[in-house]
Amino acid sequence: MNDFSKFPDPTYKEAVLAPLFEGVKRHHWRNLVAVNEAHGVMLGERDWLSPAQLGAILAAQRAVLAETDIGALTYTGEHEDFFFLLESALRGKLGPDLAGRLHTGRSRNDIDHTIFRMSLREHLLAILAQLEALIAVLLERAAAGAETLVVAYTHGQPAQPTTWGHYLGALIEILLRDAGRLLHALATVDCCALGAAAITTSGFKLDRERVAELLGFSAVQENSYGCIATADYIAETYASLKVMLLGLGRFIQDLNSWTGFETGHLRVPDAFVQISSIMPQKRNPVPVEHMRLLASLAAGQAEAVLTALHNTPFTDMNDSEGTVQEAGYEAFATTGRVLTLLAAFMRAVTIDEARVRRHIDEACVTITEVADSLVRREGISFRQAHEIASILARDMIAHGHSLATIDMTVFEAAFIHAIGRPPGIDEASFREIGTARHFVAVRDMLGGPAPSALAASLGRYRARLADIVAQAAAYRDRVARATVQRGRLVHAAITAIDGT
Repeated sequence: MNDFSKFPDPTYKEAVLAPLFEGVKRHHWRNLVAVNEAHGVMLGERDWLSPAQLGAILAAQRAVLAETDIGALTYTGEHEDFFFLLESALRGKLGPDLAGRLHTGRSRNDIDHTIFRMSLREHLLAILAQLEALIAVLLERAAAGAETLVVAYTHGQPAQPTTWGHYLGALIEILLRDAGRLLHALATVDCCALGAAAITTSGFKLDRERVAELLGFSAVQENSYGCIATADYIAETYASLKVMLLGLGRFIQDLNSWTGFETGHLRVPDAFVQISSIMPQKRNPVPVEHMRLLASLAAGQAEAVLTALHNTPFTDMNDSEGTVQEAGYEAFATTGRVLTLLAAFMRAVTIDEARVRRHIDEACVTITEVADSLVRREGISFRQAHEIASILARDMIAHGHSLATIDMTVFEAAFIHAIGRPPGIDEASFREIGTARHFVAVRDMLGGPAPSALAASLGRYRARLADIVAQAAAYRDRVARATVQRGRLVHAAITAIDGT
């Protein structure tokens, strides 16, 4: 017969409590230790703990950690969770009265959300560093490819020529915006919940700002109910991550198309090519597929967190706590794999310029500029110029010609048909306006692919990246300074009671 009088029920233990315990071991116990230190120091400064009490508590925690192999711990059910296990160990060294004083004015609720915010802060800063590295690589490749022609596609068909640098600039811009979104999420995450206690603060006069400072937070989340009930810091984080992954996935799919045999515009070196076990001619750029897969997987992992938060009550609830936090960390880990692999891949690949030039000619993708130039040089309307260009395009496709080889008489006849007079442009000028180089060179307005316009854009992107790097560095520096400060205060409290 089952005994339902003793907690925990074995099934509940194995299905919920043991996995949560393992999650704390992997991700959160160090942050719990830091929270104990910061809260203890603040209690001492506010005279809720005497110097001797504070020193004894901090020394006992240090001793427990020195004696315990955290990684080897197994959940037994003796204690509900890691928090109570650590508290029990402190009671064993200090007695229940002194050990229990550390919990003055706080709850597992505000402790947990503070720990989760600290962990998310770490993950956001790590992913920002990887994103910064990818953007730096793309800036380098864009500058090197400022005059390397590529074909731009719309609706899956060749549309117009541009440059490799200009194309990469579009990705750089969106990744810079992604970095901005992640920084905004970081600012939301980087608010300390400690002091909220269960949900309404407490009657103890605690210093919430001091605890936040000692943990490296830039601010305190003000409303105590919101500290526990709101989950927007989680939602914003994973929504920002998913937006970035969607953009990366679309770019990676382009890479997949460009490496295909029929297109072949992107040349992948052997270091990123896998062979077939049966077909000796195959060169499979499989890393592209893995990046696409990983981006989709990470987006799904981020979406799982958002789904877990959907239609949950506006109060304390497990739907935003340990299990879902751990699921989210997997999204960060998978995203990191995408970013590092893509950065390495982009350093290695090159454009097959000969094949690009051939496809530019075959697809007549410079014909738009022929129409534009006729408007400017002949003083006709764009609709008239478009009609002339359409006649040329149909003739070239039918007879296998390009703008470099089509007979000038075809152009003259088309012009007369549309305008009623011969063109004023001579053959040399006609051939020039049909080249991809000319197409790119005249597109020198803001955001265009012309070398001068692109150089200006890349300069602005570098400045924006530098600003992002500086903002992320400021967060890292604040956390590092707080860690040092907290460590000194803990050391001072312990040595004061030791007399050393």
